[in-house]
Amino acid sequence: MNKFIISVKWLDSKLNDENLVILDCTLKNQLEKLSPSIQDIQIKNAIFFDIKFKFSDTKSEFPTAYPTRNQFEKESQKLGINNDSVIVVYDANGIYSSPRVWWLFKSMGHQQVFVLDGGLPEWIKNNYQTEKKSEKKYLKGNFQIKSNENIVRKFDDIMSNLSSKKELVIDVRSKDRFEGNIPEPRKGLRSGKIGNSINLPYTKVLNNGKFQNEKHLKNLFEFLKDEKRNIVFSCGSGITACVVYLASESILSNSRAVYDGSWSEWGEKTKT
Repeated sequence: MNKFIISVKWLDSKLNDENLVILDCTLKNQLEKLSPSIQDIQIKNAIFFDIKFKFSDTKSEFPTAYPTRNQFEKESQKLGINNDSVIVVYDANGIYSSPRVWWLFKSMGHQQVFVLDGGLPEWIKNNYQTEKKSEKKYLKGNFQIKSNENIVRKFDDIMSNLSSKKELVIDVRSKDRFEGNIPEPRKGLRSGKIGNSINLPYTKVLNNGKFQNEKHLKNLFEFLKDEKRNIVFSCGSGITACVVYLASESILSNSRAVYDGSWSEWGEKTKT
């Protein structure tokens, strides 16, 4: 079982734990797809985790780029996060950007972080406590980074891999985007794929906003059973690659990483 994916029942049983921190990691463009009745609701005691404007490198030309260490540490402290915090991350629309936040904390050396399977919809479905969103201030936390950047890949790493082929790049965008049959969502970005990469759409690891069961995921990743190389997950902008990274956590023994810039960066900087 994947120990980093937790159920709504587990979270409900821990709601009063002193060191529990619940983070709403919903991206604005995903929130706007939901009904107005859900947009202003959050899990009780949840804190909004602003991926795009607080926990991304806003100086980068690419969306949701990996934040600086100093930035991540300071912004986490502002939310009252401590070194001993048990963090649960969730989406308002099932599973989408919360695994990105799980991966970010993991890359910053914090291991006590978990993803809520099914997110807010599953929480509401089971009639657990919610509240209306409101602005809050928090006591400064003592969170400090312990770097684990071996799970992060940058542009130069992927460029070097074109010739060395030491790592297998798995692109989790849709098949049509991977094959260049449809335009990219980002305006002006060319279609295509990274050389030598293969495709595994992230939607295949999900079922109605939750992760597929362990048996299904084992079958899905069966084709990698004899793969000895490290695996690097890529997507459009480093969000959904983390979904598949998390889904593979308890199944693949290979060292794994996420290409942070993904196709937004690669398609912009290269012609092949």
